[in-house]
Amino acid sequence: MGRYTGPVCRQCRREGMKLFLKGARCYMAKCPIDQGRPAPGMHGMRRSRKASEYNVQLREKQRLRRQYGMQEGQFHRVFIEALRRPGVTGETMLQIVEMRLDNLVYRLGFASSRRAARQFVMHGHVTVNGRKASIPSMQVRVGSVIEVRDRPKSREMAARSLEAATAQQTPTWLAVNTKTFQGEVLAIPTREQIAPVVDEQAIVELYSR
Repeated sequence: MGRYTGPVCRQCRREGMKLFLKGARCYMAKCPIDQGRPAPGMHGMRRSRKASEYNVQLREKQRLRRQYGMQEGQFHRVFIEALRRPGVTGETMLQIVEMRLDNLVYRLGFASSRRAARQFVMHGHVTVNGRKASIPSMQVRVGSVIEVRDRPKSREMAARSLEAATAQQTPTWLAVNTKTFQGEVLAIPTREQIAPVVDEQAIVELYSR
């Protein structure tokens, strides 16, 4: 499956907000968003006209999709799954992407960004309930235990990320033991506990056209 391999700061500039795709580097003073750099492309500095309803909905979808590092096909399947489940579709959609294994590894502090967490999982550094897991999109259930494998290289990389993420508070719906490199999913997060600053209803309306 294809994935974006270009400069990730370009995506933040396009969306006009920090997507936190580079971990601790996003907090540095040289961040393009903090420097006020315009959107990429030859028309990036042009004063745009009032955005249409479709454009607003599209930008919301792109922001959320890029924030979680997902391709369009993957993200659309998440929306279809959210439609099937009971409850509010927009909130359910956010809960599905939050319960992805790569996102949980990032939330627990074992990786500095979701992009790094995806690679960390794919390279076999993580187990779920004692079994090796190498699929970043794997849906993790409540009560599952995520652990960094007891290998020097795996633990060393996780320790560096945990040290850099000391200022980042672990979500209340997760529990982490930094000494044993274990984390547990305590509950499915509510909308108030999910970080992305997006209008999920606009995304639902976009896909419902």
